[in-house]
Amino acid sequence: MDSQRPPSPNSEQQTTSRKQRRGIGQLGWAVLGAVFFGSLLAIGIIPRLSQKSELQAAVKEASALPSVNVITPRRAAATTHLELPGTVVPLNQTTIYARSTGYLQRWYVDIGDRVRSGQLLAEIDSPDIDRQVLQAKAELAQAQANVLQRRASLAKSISDLKQARANLLIARQTWQRWSTLVKQGAVAQQDADTKYATYQANLANVEAAQNTVTSDSANIKAAQASAYASQANLERNTVLQSYKKVTAPFAGIITARNVNTGVLITAGSGNSNNTNTSNNNTSNTSLYTIAAYDPLNVNVNVPQSSSGLVQTGQTAQITVRELPQRVFRGKVVRTSNAIDPNTRTLLTQLEIQNLDGTLRPGMYASVKFTINRINAPFVIPDSALVVNAGGTQVATVTKDQTVHYQKVAVGRDYGTEVEITSGLTGNESLIATPTVDETEGLRIQPVAQTK
Repeated sequence: MDSQRPPSPNSEQQTTSRKQRRGIGQLGWAVLGAVFFGSLLAIGIIPRLSQKSELQAAVKEASALPSVNVITPRRAAATTHLELPGTVVPLNQTTIYARSTGYLQRWYVDIGDRVRSGQLLAEIDSPDIDRQVLQAKAELAQAQANVLQRRASLAKSISDLKQARANLLIARQTWQRWSTLVKQGAVAQQDADTKYATYQANLANVEAAQNTVTSDSANIKAAQASAYASQANLERNTVLQSYKKVTAPFAGIITARNVNTGVLITAGSGNSNNTNTSNNNTSNTSLYTIAAYDPLNVNVNVPQSSSGLVQTGQTAQITVRELPQRVFRGKVVRTSNAIDPNTRTLLTQLEIQNLDGTLRPGMYASVKFTINRINAPFVIPDSALVVNAGGTQVATVTKDQTVHYQKVAVGRDYGTEVEITSGLTGNESLIATPTVDETEGLRIQPVAQTK
């Protein structure tokens, strides 16, 4: 009992002091932990809150910018088609006139008939030209007879010249002998002088005969020239006489007949514009109109913007509305090599075979060219173009989302789309439908347009 002594007041105070110190230490650690965790939260939350505010500001700013639809230009196809209207025309077409005066005796073909080259079309009764041919033949015979006469005269002149030269030779030798005898004193001087005079006379005869030969030779040339003229006149009248038979200059179709039997035909005159086929007595030198039907030509007016795409030797497909099942192939044979200032087009001519005569001159045709392009242009909607005082432009969107107007050159127009031949690289963003509100330098919000 004595061993269980009650605690002293000092020990109780020490115990209480230790408990108080332990409580103060735990509170300090709690405060330090709260500060540490608070710092960590501040480091993570504050930047996020800043980013959120910036994002909200950007969204607010973006919502204030106008939104526009933008597109990207695309490359056109490497192969394209150029379809143009054309007109079927004959390769050869001519109006046949009369070269012989007379009455139309008979005609053999009418409009729509197909004829061969050289085929007889009509005959003209020309008694005047028949008489002229007979007269020309008579004049030629007379001229030829005159040539024969002149040649006979020349032959006689040549013979006389030979005789005169022979006489001159004898006279010269005789005079020379007598001159020797005079020196020897065998004959008188007078006799020698007589022989010398004879020699001089024969010399003059030779000169006269030579002149006669020269004259007859000139007469022969004149007679031959006259004969040639008569021959040419006969040939001319013979050719005119052959024009009594009117023939086709080439194979083709008769498209017009302007005269009937009995009509007076005057070569080189008359009413060539009279197309009345009724029987009348008015002169008319236009007998027929003929057009070749194989091959045919197709004339196409190519616009200036596409004139460089069509070359000689290029082929094309030709169709006619009345023949929907037929496709003809034509070949470019020539161009005018000059732009028509009135229409700004290049006249291009294609040749097409028409063996069966299906195509007819004057038909309307559609010509389709296939064009292969090495550097195909860009294609954009026509609504993206802006045409004003600054020229033809497109509205582009720069990297900083501002509007910039770029000049471009326009190629072919497809209706809803157009080709851009220069001014674009293909990486631009274009405003699909620019308005007056999209001014140069305006900040916008681009929105990619969906197809």
